[in-house]
Amino acid sequence: MANVYDQVPSTGLQSKWIWFVILGVLLLICGGIAFGNLLVATVVSVYYVGALMLVGGIIHLIQAFQVRGWEHVLFWSLSALLYLLAGLFTFMNPILASAALTLFLAIALLAAGLFRVWVGLRLRPHKGWGWIVTGGVVTVLAGFVIALGWPVNSLWILGLFLAIDLVFQGWALIAFGFGIRA
Repeated sequence: MANVYDQVPSTGLQSKWIWFVILGVLLLICGGIAFGNLLVATVVSVYYVGALMLVGGIIHLIQAFQVRGWEHVLFWSLSALLYLLAGLFTFMNPILASAALTLFLAIALLAAGLFRVWVGLRLRPHKGWGWIVTGGVVTVLAGFVIALGWPVNSLWILGLFLAIDLVFQGWALIAFGFGIRA
């Protein structure tokens, strides 16, 4: 019986497997560093969001000068100003910005979880609908726990999410690297 992997054409990735493993190891190390100091990891993630907002503000400002009509220029300029102010705010006070982002995260998790529960309940006649509801309940609980600990947990929760993401991505790339090597 033929293996399904024998049918997949080689994409040239096999010769680069070691780079995926190395990147995975580096991400694991970064994740470990982030776990070691969640406050610093939180501030770094806030700075990242702030930098993206500054870039978004600059792009909106460039767009403002590309459109015709003063009402469009005003809209894009105002949008650029808001992005730039939000970006500057994150750099001026990353702790307060982390509190705002953590509160937003809690609200987003609550909303997403409630939506998933609703969707899961609507899928009730189908097999597996309970998994959708269970996933939604877990998401609601995560949002609720974050909201209960707010604003104190805003000093570490974003850093924790960053650390977890780095570790999972690291392991995924290591597994992928060794998987394509075989």
